[in-house]
Amino acid sequence: MKVDHFEQQKLLELAAEDVALTQLAHRRRTLPEALAVESAAEAERTLADDVVRAETEVRDLQREVKRLEGDVETVRTRAAKDQKLLDSGSVSAKQMTDLQHELESLGRRQSDLEDQELELMESLEAAEATLRAAQEGREKARAELARAEQLRDDALADITDGTNRHEAARAAVAGGISAPLLGLYDRIRTQTGTTGAAMLRARQCQGCRIELNGRELAAVRNADPHEVVRCENCGRILVRTAESGL
Repeated sequence: MKVDHFEQQKLLELAAEDVALTQLAHRRRTLPEALAVESAAEAERTLADDVVRAETEVRDLQREVKRLEGDVETVRTRAAKDQKLLDSGSVSAKQMTDLQHELESLGRRQSDLEDQELELMESLEAAEATLRAAQEGREKARAELARAEQLRDDALADITDGTNRHEAARAAVAGGISAPLLGLYDRIRTQTGTTGAAMLRARQCQGCRIELNGRELAAVRNADPHEVVRCENCGRILVRTAESGL
């Protein structure tokens, strides 16, 4: 294939845009801000689970405290009733003895229940403190997640803006290249995954960074200036310039 030498040099501009687009695509795939979002989201989920566990423990303790309060109130009511009977003087001696024994038993029962209630209240206080800490941690994690998402979105917007600019620039350059040469370039670009052409500088292909050997160099040196020549190692179109060292 023969194409005007100056038109071939436009391939270097095209390759530069393709390199920029490849770098932007790689940045999008490996965006550290996206990894930061995943890390922040995981931290938020962990702390949200901590809140749920703490809330469950607080509710369980509150129910237990309420149950004990009910038991204490029942004992107090029964003791008050017995004491009222004793104070009335309307019971027999045997009933009086029985009531006194029951009052002693109720007193011990009340004391035990109140001790249990005190222990539960202390446990509830500690659980509520744990819950508050977990809630504060979750709110901080949510704020960190929101900040991470904003940084990620800003980075993605920057990548999108850069991609749009380089795609437009590429299209402008491609418009000045003939269809056969552009088609060849694009086929090679698909094969290499980066660019379809590279400058030959100081006898070295700038695509694969391998220096041409004597036979390859002689073939390029003797080729017509308008002949499209390719690197035997990577297959890219070799664009010859004053820096080629020929």
